[in-house]
Amino acid sequence: MTPRAPVIPEYRIPFWNYVDLAFFVSLGFPALLISALVVRGFGGALHLGKPMQGLLAQLVWYGIIFSALYGLLRLRYNEPFWRSLGWKILPAPGTILTFLGGPALVLTLGWVGYLLRAPEIKLPFEQMLEDRPTTILFAIFVVILGPLCEELAFRGFLMPLLVRSLGAVPGILATSLLFGGVHAYEYSWSWRHVLLISTAGMAFGWVRYRTGSTAASTFLHSTYNLTQFAAFMAQNRA
Repeated sequence: MTPRAPVIPEYRIPFWNYVDLAFFVSLGFPALLISALVVRGFGGALHLGKPMQGLLAQLVWYGIIFSALYGLLRLRYNEPFWRSLGWKILPAPGTILTFLGGPALVLTLGWVGYLLRAPEIKLPFEQMLEDRPTTILFAIFVVILGPLCEELAFRGFLMPLLVRSLGAVPGILATSLLFGGVHAYEYSWSWRHVLLISTAGMAFGWVRYRTGSTAASTFLHSTYNLTQFAAFMAQNRA
């Protein structure tokens, strides 16, 4: 009987390459410009405030770049979007653990931030809480859309390439540092906050690698953000 070949985890063999990654990244600024112009035109006519316009522009931006990624995977490679990026639901025990991991990660990084004496920073998203509709839309972004899109982009599309090129640990680390760097502007370029966000990214990446599932890392990311958002709202109402 011929022995079966070992099954190679999907995240170890991405069928896309760095040219595809460069294409995806190159869309970022043009798509952002287009989304800003579109929303500014409609926002002025509908008398929407700047925070709401900012959220809608980000929504349009997500739509543009992920439509392009969908087209890349489907048209160039004839491969499914979700499965290619590692989206699969874990059995119930694993899913529950990812949901519980978010609050635990917040508490752990909060303690690390205290030891690092991370400065308190007035975050840009505080202006998103000026009215109920904007707050609700912002909550959807923080808890659902943001984690989903970031995990698909970083842990679904980028990390498999880096893991294949560099190995598991360097690939996860490099992805996490890029993830933290992308968020640096939001935290006034504070290296302590960037380090904390990068560490959170390492946790998301480790879960993605160990489970082979971006759904798992998205659930962890989502409950992480939810815990932070709930704490922020509670603090502002106190």
